[in-house]
Amino acid sequence: MEVLQDVKKRVFKFGNKTADGNSEMRNLLGGKGANLAEMSSIGIPVPPGFTITTEVCTEYNELGQIAAINLIKDEVEASVASIESQMGAAFGDKDNPLLISVRSGARVSMPGMMDTVLNLGINDEVVLGLAKKTNNERFAWDSYRRFIQMYGGVVLGMKPASKEDIDPFEEIMEHLKEKRGITLDTEFTLQDLQDLVYDFKDAVKKRTGKNFPTNPWDQLWGAIIAVFNSWNGDRAVYYRNMNGYPADWGTAVNVQAMVYGNMGENSGTGVCFTRDAGTGENIFNGEYLINAQGEDVVAGVRTPQQITKIGSQRWAELAKIEEEDRAENYPSLEELMPTIFSELNSYQDILEKHYRDMQDMEFTIQDGKLWILQTRNGKRTGAAMVKIAMDLQKEGMIDEKEALMLVEPNKLDELLHPVFDPEALKRAKVIAQGLPASPGAATGKIVFFADEADKYKNSILVRIETSPEDLEGMNIAKGILTARGGMTSHAAVVARGMGKCCISGAGALKIDYKRRTVTIGNQKYHEGDWISLNGSTGNIIEGKVATKEPQLSGEFAEIMNLADKYGEIKVRTNADTPRDAKVARSFGAQGIGLTRTEHMFFELDRIKAMREMILADTVKGRKQALEELLPMQRSDFEGIFEAMEGCAVTIRLLDPPLHEFVPHQLATQKELAEDMHISLQAVKNKVAELEEFNPMLGHRGCRLGNTYPEITEMQARAIIEAALNLKERGVVCKPEIMIPLVGTVKEFEMQEQIIRRTAKTIFKERNDAVEYSVGTMIEIPRAALMADLIAEKADFFSFGTNDLTQMTFGYSRDDASKFLPKYIEKGILKVDPFEVIDQEGVGQLVKIGTQRGRATKPELKVGICGEHGGEPSSIEFCYNTGMDYVSCSPYRVPIARLVSAQAAIKSTM
Repeated sequence: MEVLQDVKKRVFKFGNKTADGNSEMRNLLGGKGANLAEMSSIGIPVPPGFTITTEVCTEYNELGQIAAINLIKDEVEASVASIESQMGAAFGDKDNPLLISVRSGARVSMPGMMDTVLNLGINDEVVLGLAKKTNNERFAWDSYRRFIQMYGGVVLGMKPASKEDIDPFEEIMEHLKEKRGITLDTEFTLQDLQDLVYDFKDAVKKRTGKNFPTNPWDQLWGAIIAVFNSWNGDRAVYYRNMNGYPADWGTAVNVQAMVYGNMGENSGTGVCFTRDAGTGENIFNGEYLINAQGEDVVAGVRTPQQITKIGSQRWAELAKIEEEDRAENYPSLEELMPTIFSELNSYQDILEKHYRDMQDMEFTIQDGKLWILQTRNGKRTGAAMVKIAMDLQKEGMIDEKEALMLVEPNKLDELLHPVFDPEALKRAKVIAQGLPASPGAATGKIVFFADEADKYKNSILVRIETSPEDLEGMNIAKGILTARGGMTSHAAVVARGMGKCCISGAGALKIDYKRRTVTIGNQKYHEGDWISLNGSTGNIIEGKVATKEPQLSGEFAEIMNLADKYGEIKVRTNADTPRDAKVARSFGAQGIGLTRTEHMFFELDRIKAMREMILADTVKGRKQALEELLPMQRSDFEGIFEAMEGCAVTIRLLDPPLHEFVPHQLATQKELAEDMHISLQAVKNKVAELEEFNPMLGHRGCRLGNTYPEITEMQARAIIEAALNLKERGVVCKPEIMIPLVGTVKEFEMQEQIIRRTAKTIFKERNDAVEYSVGTMIEIPRAALMADLIAEKADFFSFGTNDLTQMTFGYSRDDASKFLPKYIEKGILKVDPFEVIDQEGVGQLVKIGTQRGRATKPELKVGICGEHGGEPSSIEFCYNTGMDYVSCSPYRVPIARLVSAQAAIKSTM
């Protein structure tokens, strides 16, 4: 019987202007691998190499290390031979050695979240051959010490013992620098580097109990497995969860021939962007270091220099460095190596036009030859994202639809954050200056350690430099400040990706981690002191600075106008006050999808009347208390109608159970008893009577209105009278009265009769009328299934997916946080169903309700007003379901407008 062989391709080669893959294969090859293949195919000078697919990462996690290695062993060995052939060198050969790099590469960019190893393949024999081959002993030993340091940290787990400690290898280097009286790595002598290699290997033996691996193939497999393991490392998992990336994607592994930026003064390395990642300005920019390797730039250990002359001059202006001093001591790459710069400039232009998006590139100059190591669509701030999209469209590189698709919906949120008040800035005390690495305004208390960023409600993370391990703290902090690093350091790149305010390279900061202080000049600041960061200027400010709401103008207004041009599903807002309604209207809301009337009762002057109504034993008593509430409710509705003039406003009648309004503190109960001239015991008895075992499923919503019809009557009167009052003033109102928690047709009918009877009475009293509609919130599974019958009476449906999710899953939203994170971690659920609509279950009920409702009433208006109304994938689902509108919080309105357009565009693709 013939045995079938596993012939699936798991390793893809690239180099010498050819490649097995291309940029369309990012799910399989990861973003880095797909782009390396693409660059090689279009003639960009890329060091040859190969990519192990993301599928192998999944197989490794399922089958284990030995099985995974056996699956790819032959392909990897053949691919290494291909690199050897192209580079004219041999892996592990002591006379003509080939060194390689091993890097991660998920399908999306995850800067610093996974692991990299450079200079792999070196040992005590190879280092001598490398020195002889290059005629550069210092370079060879520098590469060897770098390899041990990187491999020791990534593969062998040589990490700092505690957060107050530094990297164990850095500690050895710092001791040697102190002993030698030097400050920079580049000042180490050949003997210093040889001493470091032996000291590093000794440290590995002491910490791990094993000798440092010398066999190049053992080194390679160790690094490959370490990259696979890094996919499930703490920082990668946190980053995935933060961005909603699935755990089953896996990472690819990219293995490439090493090219060296640390071969001397004619070599270097850098990172560059085709446009400004912070502001979106159309200007080539980036940073480089002479005689260095790529990790030196992003790690922020040395503050790099600017690539372009204009960038260098801008940097010098911020750093208060005279032009003569700048040109002599801090020259740009454009000035120092004009031929290399010209070549790099041409490649950045080619790549941006090829990918039709802003590119983030890494490059190395080896002994006067330029190599491009990576390109990817660059991480950018929300403001830069919008500007770049609109500029590319105006330049004719992309069309309007492509411009809209280039904008990441959730990043628009960054543009809606408060900004510093210009008047407050004039009075502010600037204490230091750094590089404006990521724009924004941040005010908070100083913390020095990432795992303590949540120590204060508003914190500023102050570090010498950040590392990937700091990710969670960087996400929690309001802003990030580093003493070292440039515009392309880890802190800068990650902060821009998060939309977080960041200032880097503030050299005046003297940070003492053990004492938890930062000294600037003669002034010492302690943990817990307030500082402010202006990420747009690089100014570090003492104390707090007042902020104000942002203005929607410029490119942001343009992208919103484009969104409205292509969007089909309307966007409303959830607003309970005139202020919220005005904010939402300024952001482009086309109406209100949910006004919660219960929030209006909690204000101090109203809660007393509400409690009197609840404690009343008779209908007459309740009506007296409701008479007191009527003008207050009417006034609220007038303010909201006026703010939303000409737009539909959906008002939900009282929904929560009455026990939420009664006092539970003894002092407040006594006060209420005295005000109502009843005994304290009577108040206590009523509070006990209203208590429920499961309030979510208890006496609330339409059940309250049908038990106490006078409540519905008062609210209907307040709504209709408010609309009539505004009509007299020439304001057009479109009230939509929504009955909550309907489960049977009869429940709806009883409430509708009260509303229409009340409206009819008022129209007769006023000898005037307004148009209004009566609909329901579909939030009980039974209502979705009975939607055809409910639609015979209802004018509209609004899906309340918060409660619908609770009841469909049987999860209490208030208690689900105890187990949902574990469910997501274990893969039982992919996402939190209260944040992203569950299309398989809850979504089916939404579809059934919509279809059945419209089968009865084709013109039935259908919308959604739960939290899902502002979540991009849920909005797309609503569009595909055929809803008329989504409703979300005011600050999510621009996001929903954009997604509305994107959903319509996707449907035609």
